[in-house]
Amino acid sequence: MPRKMDLRLLTRWIPAAYKTALSKHHTQAAAIPLMAYNIPINEIQAATEQGYFFMKIKIGQPGTQEEMLEKDMARIKAIHQAIGDVRTQHTKNGKLPYYFDANGRYEKKETLLKLIDYTQKIGAYDQIVIIEEPFAEELEFDVSDIPVRLASDESAHTDKDAIKRIEMGYKAIALKAIAKTLSMTMKIAQAAYDRNIPCFCADLTVNPILVDWNKNVAARLNSFPGLGSLGLVESNGHQNYKNWETMMSYHPRKEGAWVKQKNGIYELNDEFYKTSGGIFDPIPHYEEMFSSK
Repeated sequence: MPRKMDLRLLTRWIPAAYKTALSKHHTQAAAIPLMAYNIPINEIQAATEQGYFFMKIKIGQPGTQEEMLEKDMARIKAIHQAIGDVRTQHTKNGKLPYYFDANGRYEKKETLLKLIDYTQKIGAYDQIVIIEEPFAEELEFDVSDIPVRLASDESAHTDKDAIKRIEMGYKAIALKAIAKTLSMTMKIAQAAYDRNIPCFCADLTVNPILVDWNKNVAARLNSFPGLGSLGLVESNGHQNYKNWETMMSYHPRKEGAWVKQKNGIYELNDEFYKTSGGIFDPIPHYEEMFSSK
């Protein structure tokens, strides 16, 4: 029997202890695609032409530390030459923000600082808003002297981990509501909020319904510094799943205005908040997979 879900459930169910960190109701969230090492530059250009303005770009390429650095510098230079002059209405300076994800590949601060110095030489430095997880989790040293915003992702397993990273000098936290549980995500978000550290939502290449779990969190976080009033949510499933459109058809609110990005933006209307994006609705396709035969 279908469950009757109504009226801003997620907003109502957020415990009082975490409401200040999750009190926003953005009308838009940026859709963040993933640009892996092998994505051609012309595809990154095409993404900007489709309206995407905030992209996650992989750095920390294979090889020795010296080889990695050379490859990363060449990659950033090529990207900056291709899209550095593109303009967007969604940032305060009108420039595209650069979000680099290093996946813990840098072994020393000195190596990362060489990369940052290089971005200054080519004019890309001012557009870097995030370098995510540049160092391996076990490398616990102070990073407060690094002049760009470093984000903790995999290393922020719990609120205690997030606080430790913030104390080390990390200045952003990537939330994963669909992996670290919604309850732990709320704790991490509140710990970051209490310390004036911005958060955004990472993806993990999940299905469309789980994207809306993330979207519900991103919609309620404070705006990221340098951007207008909008949430940030990574969503790269459409780039990685062969049957993405089929998976989209399983979404209980697949016709919702917020489900598909338009010009790099998810439109979060009143129906999105009223229904929590459909995440509490019955989902026949998945329910049948677990029903007794």
